[in-house]
Amino acid sequence: MSRDSSGSVRTRPGPLARVRRALGLAAAGVVAATGLVVLSEPAQAADTLGAAAAARGRYFGAAVAANRLGESQYVTVLNREFTSVTPENEMKWDATEPSRGSFSFGNADRIVNHARGRGMSIRGHALVWHSQLPGWVSGLSATDLRSAMNNHITTLMRRWQGQIHSWDVVNEAFEDGSSGARRNSVFQQRLGNGYIEEAFRTARAADPSAKLCYNDYNIEDANAAKTRAVYNMVRDFKQRGVPIDCVGLQSHFNAQSPVPANFQQTIAQFAALGVDVQITELDIEGSGQTQATNYRNAVNACLAVSRCTGITVWGIPDHYSWRASGTPLLFDGSYNKKPAYYAVLEALNGSSNPGDPGDPGTASCTATYTETQRWGDRFNGQVTVRANTAISSWAVTVTVTPPQRISTTWNGSPTWDGSGNVMTMRPNGNGALAAGQSTSFGFTVMANGTWSAPRIGGCTAS
Repeated sequence: MSRDSSGSVRTRPGPLARVRRALGLAAAGVVAATGLVVLSEPAQAADTLGAAAAARGRYFGAAVAANRLGESQYVTVLNREFTSVTPENEMKWDATEPSRGSFSFGNADRIVNHARGRGMSIRGHALVWHSQLPGWVSGLSATDLRSAMNNHITTLMRRWQGQIHSWDVVNEAFEDGSSGARRNSVFQQRLGNGYIEEAFRTARAADPSAKLCYNDYNIEDANAAKTRAVYNMVRDFKQRGVPIDCVGLQSHFNAQSPVPANFQQTIAQFAALGVDVQITELDIEGSGQTQATNYRNAVNACLAVSRCTGITVWGIPDHYSWRASGTPLLFDGSYNKKPAYYAVLEALNGSSNPGDPGDPGTASCTATYTETQRWGDRFNGQVTVRANTAISSWAVTVTVTPPQRISTTWNGSPTWDGSGNVMTMRPNGNGALAAGQSTSFGFTVMANGTWSAPRIGGCTAS
């Protein structure tokens, strides 16, 4: 469950890491404003979300629908960008056990097999949830409901035992508002407060290797009553030895419910209880640089806490989002990367906005290096400059390792430091780029016996 554009709650149809491609040779992502440069480490910057997150010890995932896996663009972006998947609906109760004791796993298996075949991790979603329940569940007595719940958990977890990284064992069990009360679901009505603990104990017995998560929305603000209620439950579980490994913050944001200023504090407070934190269903309504800034802030909040182990966005292109009219995802309807995508990639690559984080006007760019040709005594390199925001000009530094020397350049205007080892390349003419646009320049390096890649030290945008 989440919020629509008015801020009201509505039910939706849904809601380790590995480097799948080699990191670019000595590429580096940076963010810069006129007169101020923030450089990343002079190592490689990744050019996909999953690879960049992996370099930070985290996964970057997407919610996936089985019926989209036959679409070439969808699968291309999924395979290129993400290292984790969460089935949108295919593991929910109505999809997997439509009638009591009769299980159906075809669509869920399709997602699991796709992910495992590409080395992606998998989040299981969701075992016990008040929504998307088949009708037969609500008619059960307390005894039958307890038996059915435990059997459902055990059957699903053993189906994919050892294959699921994390499970949302219980989903959205608390009410919104100021009460901090448990949601008045069929589980709460028949089984009382103890059903959550029982679900986690059953899950641990079914697959001891899987991480067991409690997942909810509207728990991103540390001061909210709902957040405090979940916090108190997790603290109690940890104190009493109830098996819980992680808390999932769904993180559906919009203008009425923006990324809270204390989001990092919230993540840190849960982590301090001894559990991992995962951002499990991230989407942020909006567009342009305002949306990009909000995404950047959310990602940076996770990166600032070591036990925030991964981020999942709830979908891939906007038009398949459960709230498509709010264009809340990182790719538009044509699978073009949006400014929000570049903001996330930049944050994952270790760069930060050097201006006010709430100011969408700060110019930024990213420089990525690729070796294009090699001969017995020299090699050619190309640097792609991509504008993350609209920029009027740019400058990129390239450093070679002595006794290497750059002998030739093209598509830019170079200057050199006194050593001759550091070149600063600027546009040869108009350097203006719109957000998302890119240009490139090239050069030849005389190796002189040294074949290390040049270091791309920074991209300064104005």
